[in-house]
Amino acid sequence: MSPIQQLRLLINLARTDGTLDEKERQFIITIGQANHLLVAEILPLFSNAEEPVIPSGMTTEEKFDCIFSLIQLMKIDEKIYQNEIQYCARVASALGYRQEVLVELMLKTKVAAMEKDEIEALKKLTATYLLHS
Repeated sequence: MSPIQQLRLLINLARTDGTLDEKERQFIITIGQANHLLVAEILPLFSNAEEPVIPSGMTTEEKFDCIFSLIQLMKIDEKIYQNEIQYCARVASALGYRQEVLVELMLKTKVAAMEKDEIEALKKLTATYLLHS
């Protein structure tokens, strides 16, 4: 999945509750910059309502990165809305996960920085929910 596609998924999730707050916006910009995008390349995505497409052929690692960043974003404002959960469930399904993966990730994902071993454990756990890889 390209960084632009991932950012579009994140932006669409952030919009599901009707507002895109500054914490969500900053998180999305940070993800984009971590993927070597310039802020000038990221900002136009916020005004573009294009629905992202989940590409086929993603690796297990790419699928995890995608769903993990969605869960972090969902939790960033400390409010989780039903429509956010439904959006994440649709994306999880499109990525090839059983929807139960959301419960595990919502319980175990922290918005604050996580240790490398915590993330690795989550990757292994999440992989068990893949219907196909």
